[in-house]
Amino acid sequence: MSSTRHLVIETRLGPITLVAEGETITGVYFRRHARRPARETFGPEVTDATDPLLNEAARQLRDYLAGRRRRFDLPLAAEGDSFQLAVWEIVKSIRCGDTTTYGRIAEQLGDRALAQRVGQAVGANPLCIFVPCHRVVGSDGSLTGYAGGLEHKRALLELEEPSAAGAGRLF
Repeated sequence: MSSTRHLVIETRLGPITLVAEGETITGVYFRRHARRPARETFGPEVTDATDPLLNEAARQLRDYLAGRRRRFDLPLAAEGDSFQLAVWEIVKSIRCGDTTTYGRIAEQLGDRALAQRVGQAVGANPLCIFVPCHRVVGSDGSLTGYAGGLEHKRALLELEEPSAAGAGRLF
């Protein structure tokens, strides 16, 4: 019997689906997420009142979106190959309010030529927001692809650094 289940929460960015497997969060998806798995893979829908882990994830996400939280303290587990996991580990280390580029992540992995592959790994991140792939931008600072949609990427970056949004940022 699978212990996969999900919770849909309403946020200022629209509905967000949180998925858990056992005692870890395994997915965070917007309604029109580019790489959103089939709903049946999410397991049954639960309420936050009946699931302490998803309740805590929802609370932390709501606090973040309200500007009351800058880091998450949740048990996360993403499925991916070794390259994706390495990229996501680097992405997890990007501090709130900061950004980096695909090329810089590729350099951290030892080869700037891996930038396109890094972009593919970032796009496949199943834990968006919690593993902050919205903080990865183009080499010129411009917004580039985001599985949750560029409007969500822009909103998340503006939430994290509102003063920069009006100070000539490229996005």
